[in-house]
Amino acid sequence: MNLRVAGLQMPVGTDIAANGRLIEEYVQRAADAGAEILLTPEGALSGYRPDFDRAALAAALDRVTACARARRVGLALGTCFAEADGRCYNQVRLYRPGGDFLGFHAKTLRCAGSPPRPSDEINHYAACELRTFEWAPGLRVGALICNDVWANPYWTPMPDPHLVRQLADKGARVIFHAVNGGRDAGEMSRLNWQYHEVNLRMRAGAAGVWIVTVDNAEPVALPCSAPSGVLNPTGAWACRAPDRGLQLFVHTLELDQGGGPANGQPPCRPGPG
Repeated sequence: MNLRVAGLQMPVGTDIAANGRLIEEYVQRAADAGAEILLTPEGALSGYRPDFDRAALAAALDRVTACARARRVGLALGTCFAEADGRCYNQVRLYRPGGDFLGFHAKTLRCAGSPPRPSDEINHYAACELRTFEWAPGLRVGALICNDVWANPYWTPMPDPHLVRQLADKGARVIFHAVNGGRDAGEMSRLNWQYHEVNLRMRAGAAGVWIVTVDNAEPVALPCSAPSGVLNPTGAWACRAPDRGLQLFVHTLELDQGGGPANGQPPCRPGPG
């Protein structure tokens, strides 16, 4: 069994319509490359914020999902969203290529100081039960958001629940990971990159799962806060995007054969064109 995945490392802004147009453009490019599902960064459609225009977001979501359905591309769509229960969630929303909505993962390890401050994520976004989704017969997938994978100790006031391992224990073979990390040109940003990459590699290998991961590319002149690409179940990079700017990668996961080569970092194809 194979799964052809695409990841869009894109600059995420607060203009919902502009975010949506960019995602639609790259849905079409992913379709042209034969991808079955496209992953976007954390907050890619709404912007990474809880105070988005809910009507504008609903309209943009309808357009993006219609585009994906027309091109037969599934989505692992990062966005903040207000559900029918009235609560706001920082989500990855999962859609099959035919448009079926499988459900969403809500960020669990919401960033906060100790003690939490009014501006912290934990005060703005709700969480929900961790779950997996049946992508196809015999293939369950999961989703995580940013800090869910690496439990950065600067921002995680609770014990690390090892969510990658939990999803693997629930039967997930592929995890879609949407990231939106802050950074600057300083030493701490470089240290965070190393911490994030090491955690991605070690947790994929420890749990024996594929991880498809993409970060926000804004600001485009700086390296992202974490690498974008595909990790195989040995924790090696199966493909890896350039570390900054708008990038599209497409890669086929050979699920029946486990991990790929243990060494090297094959380039992702195609680029943004």
